Amino acid sequence: MSRVLIIAEHDGAHLNPGTAKCVTCAAALADAQITVAVLAKDPAAVASQAATLAGVTKVLAVANPANEHPMAAILAPQIAAIARDFTHVLGPATTFGKDLMPRVAALLGAPQISEIMAIESATRFRRPIYAGNAIVTVDVSAGTQIAGTVRTASFTAAGIGGNAPIEASAPAVTLPTHTRFVAVSAASSDRPDLQTARRVVSGGRALGSAEGFKLMFALAEKLGAAVGASRAAVDAGYASNELQVGQTGKIIAPELYIAIGISGAIQHLTGIKDARTIVAINKDAEAPIFEVADYGLVGDLFEIVPALSKLLG
Repeated sequence: MSRVLIIAEHDGAHLNPGTAKCVTCAAALADAQITVAVLAKDPAAVASQAATLAGVTKVLAVANPANEHPMAAILAPQIAAIARDFTHVLGPATTFGKDLMPRVAALLGAPQISEIMAIESATRFRRPIYAGNAIVTVDVSAGTQIAGTVRTASFTAAGIGGNAPIEASAPAVTLPTHTRFVAVSAASSDRPDLQTARRVVSGGRALGSAEGFKLMFALAEKLGAAVGASRAAVDAGYASNELQVGQTGKIIAPELYIAIGISGAIQHLTGIKDARTIVAINKDAEAPIFEVADYGLVGDLFEIVPALSKLLG
């Protein structure tokens, strides 16, 4: 039997979809008993959401004023304290999980497997390397506790329909004082989150300027989509860093990905290879993006995108 502890990612009120994808990943383990841990100042609302995920057997609610802001240095000791009896400790391979899980692994003295994309057994996993150009199989000795991050682009979210019991937990640990919350600076937007959006409109350096990049936001507004950008567009200052898609940005798997003015460098393709449908718009008919696109349109994006937005009403 595999006893799996999944660390929930949330914003204090809503459960991040990446957590449900971790549940799907964990369900591939034979006879898995899946527990979701929610650490927050007041975890009640998020814990209730986690309890409804199909496949979850229990939810641990860890309430602590120190958990109001998700700082890895504060969360990790608490997680390590409640994780001792679990065989696997998993978190999403998002900014949150990549920051947190290595600390948890270190405190547990457990090996970490990053970017798990498939589970073959309780001790055998597959993960991408070399920007996704190769897949490596990782074996761990039987009886070894494992920590890991789940490549959320490789899994669908677990459905709703569960009714797991919620249990309060208060790990007796001394929290570090060398790390403290000062402030958070983040762009506010009412658009879907880039990592979990069903549709994404992404722009490249061909847009020419931050002003030109506004075409992406206009089209995204019509489609109810998130906005992304290539590294070239971000480096040129056309888009903010949190919009970057690719090997050094966000790995995403939307149902629809529209790449506009993006040539298709391998580093960018790594971030979108799990997208269900890829549409490319580029004036260069030889652009590498067309090799992976399901649909391609060769032409001037400054004519095509406004026309497309107009057609969408």
